[in-house]
Amino acid sequence: MPGGDAHVLRYVALGDSQTEGVGDGDDFAGLRGWADRLAGLLAPHHPGMLYANLALRGRLAGQVRAEQLAPALLLRPDLATVVAGVNDLLRPRFDADEVAGHLEATFAALTAHGARVATLTFPDLARITPLARPFGPRVAALNERIRRAARRHGVVVAETGRPAVVTDPRLWTTDRLHASPLGHQRIAEAVAHALGVPGSDETWTQPLPPHGAAPPVGWRAVPGELRWAASFLGPWLVRRLRRRSSGDGRTAKRPQLLPFTAL
Repeated sequence: MPGGDAHVLRYVALGDSQTEGVGDGDDFAGLRGWADRLAGLLAPHHPGMLYANLALRGRLAGQVRAEQLAPALLLRPDLATVVAGVNDLLRPRFDADEVAGHLEATFAALTAHGARVATLTFPDLARITPLARPFGPRVAALNERIRRAARRHGVVVAETGRPAVVTDPRLWTTDRLHASPLGHQRIAEAVAHALGVPGSDETWTQPLPPHGAAPPVGWRAVPGELRWAASFLGPWLVRRLRRRSSGDGRTAKRPQLLPFTAL
């Protein structure tokens, strides 16, 4: 990885709500998120490291490319993470090739400017909430295209969608779309391991210790699924019909490179 004693590492994160940190903190106390946590894992090995986070909730892959790529290139990153596509695959007119094309163009531009780039794959949403079963093929199609694009441009891929632990409810917030603080930490550890950060390993894939009763299954799970649909899926669909985004009116939380200690 670029950096070391003679060079200050410049890390820039691009993406949507997961990279912004939704689910890890709040808008009053501040969001943390996996990218911030990854910066914390990198910092001990890169004194003086600079970090920027351009991610914004609700953004589609094409919007990440159109709105975040140019500012990221101006920051001349040594390391960049690019994570987007979940907002796309939840849309009625999802096109895996189009979404992957935006991601690949972003990969290509960043690597052409000398950045090492990392991304990740997504878990099958049906393994987290049964009502999301129709999205399973979309997730698989997008993941495969992300892997192909990454290979073409030398992009590091953290396979965060594969381990069984990703289905553990403790890794997710109540909306089941955003990682919990523990989930964000696991994502950070996964990306650190994929990047070969010293001290990182595969412990992020290990199951969590048993805790409490097992979640309900079968007909016993129906009331909880209906409450989830009313509380989270319904409002999300209303925003889509109104052509609104959760990120409307917001700006990136950390648009400039700042020392990591400033977090």
